[in-house]
Amino acid sequence: MNMKKYKHYKGGIYEFICSATLESDPSIQMIVYRAANGTIWTRPENVFFEEIEHQGQKIPRFALIS
Repeated sequence: MNMKKYKHYKGGIYEFICSATLESDPSIQMIVYRAANGTIWTRPENVFFEEIEHQGQKIPRFALIS
């Protein structure tokens, strides 16, 4: 299976694992992703895919690279 990879605006590369529903609030979708060192992370979907302001420009927090 070919996993999607994203680059965080600070430079880290992360592998998208899946999206999941937050048990305590089913209206919130979470993104589960893995860092290069194997650490597993989660973030709300709207935060993972949001645009942020960095050095005066609007850029994606995580940009798809593959």
